[in-house]
Amino acid sequence: MTAARTRRPPPPPMYGGQAVLEGVMMRGRTACATAVRAPDHSIRFDIHTFASPARRRTARWPLVRGLFILVDTLQLGFRSLAFSASVQAGPEEEEVKTPLALSMVAAVVIGLSLFFLLPAAAAFAVERLLGLPAPIGTILEGLLRLVLLLGYLWAIGRIPEIRRVYAYHGAEHKTIHAHEAGRPLEVSEVAPFPCEHPRCGTAFLLTIVVLSIILFSLIGPLPLGWRMASRVLAVPILAGLAYEYIRWSASIQHHAWARPLVLPNLALQRLTTREPDEEMIEVAIAAFEAMRRAETPLPQV
Repeated sequence: MTAARTRRPPPPPMYGGQAVLEGVMMRGRTACATAVRAPDHSIRFDIHTFASPARRRTARWPLVRGLFILVDTLQLGFRSLAFSASVQAGPEEEEVKTPLALSMVAAVVIGLSLFFLLPAAAAFAVERLLGLPAPIGTILEGLLRLVLLLGYLWAIGRIPEIRRVYAYHGAEHKTIHAHEAGRPLEVSEVAPFPCEHPRCGTAFLLTIVVLSIILFSLIGPLPLGWRMASRVLAVPILAGLAYEYIRWSASIQHHAWARPLVLPNLALQRLTTREPDEEMIEVAIAAFEAMRRAETPLPQV
């Protein structure tokens, strides 16, 4: 009786995903499925599982689990984007997958360098030029990082192909909303839900910007070389903290007092989501259902 009382049921899965070229990737605890609308209008799938009992135990630790999520998200994102690109290119251009994946890795490395290092260097230069105190320079660095993020999301959102990716992003969120609300996964049921979701990767980036101001303020003034190194070394810490904050804020979003904490993240997603059409929602539902079918039950521990 005592054991029955102390054993708690496992928490419900926190599903997530990503928009890709003409498609959606959905990720569960043990499986990932990417559904892509092919040029012939059919839906193609890439499905795989990644269960690992030892990894699951480690990935439950607070702060550490955020690093696992970040690494897995990048790996799954590369695979899903490469698959979607190959579907759009057609079988005669299957060889584009490897160079495309390499180019995406390079893009992420360059993007992280610009996102963390460029604002740090610029703020350091302004500090020295104007004689600003270190705390003001740290705030300036965070604001530069925020402007860089907003400007990038706004600029690429003006590209027609990216606007379609943003619409699939909205379809992904709507599908997860419908599942979490217990609604049938049918286009008519999914369509009314909002395009924004509190666990979105866009919210993750905004949270990292805010947390970076706090963390780098605690570190204090540093010479330029150490300052740049600290920004790179702080990436895993910021990722872990941001994941825990996103997870916590998503769990309390239904309380009235918590809404101000969630609103900035939801507002930022207006730059990265668009209202999808019915065919896009159909693809998102197909990806979600394929992922659920591929999932294996987790053992009780």
